[in-house]
Amino acid sequence: MSTPDNSMCLLWFRQDLRVEDNPALSVAAETGQPILPVYIYDEKSDGDWAPGGASRWWLHHALADLAEQLKELGLPLIIRRGETLECLRDLIRETEASVLCANRRYEPEARRLQDAVEKALSGEGVEVSLSNAALLFEPWEIEKKSGGPFQVFTPYWRTCREQAWPVPVEADSHGLHGPEEPTESLALDDLKLLPRIGWDAGFYEAWTPTRAGALERLRTFIGEALGDYEDQRDHPDADFTSRLSPYLHFGQIGPREIVASLSEAGCLDLPGADKFLAEVGWREFSYHLMYHFPDTPVAPLRSEFEEFPWRENEELLHAWQKGRTGYPLVDAGMRQLWQTGWMHNRVRMVAASLLVKHLLQPWQAGARWFWDTLVDADLASNTQGWQWTAGCGADAAPYFRVFNPAAQGERYDADGEYVRQWVPELADMPAKYIHRPWDAPAEVLRASGVTLGEDYPEPIVSHIEGRGRALAAFEKFKKSR
Repeated sequence: MSTPDNSMCLLWFRQDLRVEDNPALSVAAETGQPILPVYIYDEKSDGDWAPGGASRWWLHHALADLAEQLKELGLPLIIRRGETLECLRDLIRETEASVLCANRRYEPEARRLQDAVEKALSGEGVEVSLSNAALLFEPWEIEKKSGGPFQVFTPYWRTCREQAWPVPVEADSHGLHGPEEPTESLALDDLKLLPRIGWDAGFYEAWTPTRAGALERLRTFIGEALGDYEDQRDHPDADFTSRLSPYLHFGQIGPREIVASLSEAGCLDLPGADKFLAEVGWREFSYHLMYHFPDTPVAPLRSEFEEFPWRENEELLHAWQKGRTGYPLVDAGMRQLWQTGWMHNRVRMVAASLLVKHLLQPWQAGARWFWDTLVDADLASNTQGWQWTAGCGADAAPYFRVFNPAAQGERYDADGEYVRQWVPELADMPAKYIHRPWDAPAEVLRASGVTLGEDYPEPIVSHIEGRGRALAAFEKFKKSR
């Protein structure tokens, strides 16, 4: 990249909050120009998908950590708030910058914004460079042999695996330097990202939202959990998942680094690694779908499901949100979500199934709740997960597949330890009945200190009734088409 003498390079951070394996930083370093790292908090740029409360908590700490990472390179982090293009123009005017380096985002609104920025600034004489820090493969790089995007995961991931694994990008940090003159910046606290009430107390116990936290989590997963991942990943009572999703979403670690770490540890050929990489593949597939079908965050990919006979009910939705459905596995998951900003993936599927099938609530309502309460709220993955459950997306589970929440609990939390942790009113229930307290004899309930309907709710709907209602709605839907 050629640049005029004495020009400045703006390094625009978004969801790539790391300095290692950061292609935009590498491109900026190659210019040899002073680098000014910038983060712009534009609450309107994501449209209806501005970060939710849990994501803002994570973002605050990730930005504080990014500032420390940049400080070690001798670079400042400039924070601005406002309309993105206007803020970038202000910075270009203040610093006489002639280059803008950034990594791509792929959400519909983010794409519209970066396209507008690139067009406007290029027309004003600024050289704009966009790179890939978030994905193994760009969404347009993988396509069917006949052309066009995939809508089924298995052939998509097979095609990905036929490619060479991309390697992390290294930037030459020698000689990196910032501007000689200071540039005006907001303080991080001025963004007011942290909640005003203390509902986030459990987040601090559950997470270390830093680059170092991401690397430590990956090392621990590879060293202690990967060998059992294939067999144990569906069990929420044990710590056999990577919990890397929020770090990936905010770009504190990248998928190239994950593959490289597995390779360096000599683990790539292990069954657990293959299964884990397939989960990374689902994330890639979700971005592939969102890129090619940008309406999916709000509309079903299978458009016929726009006419599905949902029965919107605020009372049912609220009971589900608060973990008061009467199904212990689901309630444990919803309470874990509220207290830690995260929920085990198996439990996410069961909880989502209960909402859209037993309770016939629209998948968009569940997706919105997850968006606001998950620290790993990711528009691509969240959309794909909910559409999969609702049977209206790509590679979706058929709508008539209805999870039995009690049976799922007995299978994946056999001793009830997960439920005991998150639903303490059932802590003294014997394992035989902890997932079906409504079946427990009166003397067992008394001994456990449980009065159904008071200490813990009766099921919001029986599994038989809920499943029957879901299948009836599906039959009605099919006949109406």
